[in-house]
Amino acid sequence: MDAAGIPALVEATRHLHGLEATWVESVPVHEQHQGATVWRGGCSRWGIARPGAYAWSHETEGRKRRFHAVIGLFPVDRPTVAVRTAVFSETRPVIVPD
Repeated sequence: MDAAGIPALVEATRHLHGLEATWVESVPVHEQHQGATVWRGGCSRWGIARPGAYAWSHETEGRKRRFHAVIGLFPVDRPTVAVRTAVFSETRPVIVPD
């Protein structure tokens, strides 16, 4: 379970995507890249009519929290893929062709 709690994750999903969400389940995720842990924690799955969403948070400096909410559109079909998508979107530059 996320330390921020379900109500905070509902609000994060509403704030980040403008969607009302209903909690479905929370699962542990341990995501690694080249042998290093890039995320370890819980990820909650949400029902939002269709296609669904995934949300979680983590502590940052000064006990603040960083919230993530990823919409379950292909290829995001499970919590591990949602976390991977969020982690790599923050570390890899996005190249948009001309």
